[in-house]
Amino acid sequence: MDIVRIILAIILPPLGVFLQVGFGLQFWINIVLTLLGYIPGIIHALWVILSR
Repeated sequence: MDIVRIILAIILPPLGVFLQVGFGLQFWINIVLTLLGYIPGIIHALWVILSR
């Protein structure tokens, strides 16, 4: 399942984070980072997915 989350994190970072943690603080941080720049959103999403 991690492979699916990683692929979704690259395509749509908030979705990958949502599947990992739900509507938590990390999800909202990722929304903000993705709006500020696509690459920071991807990096944060991968960090959230791979750290859990």
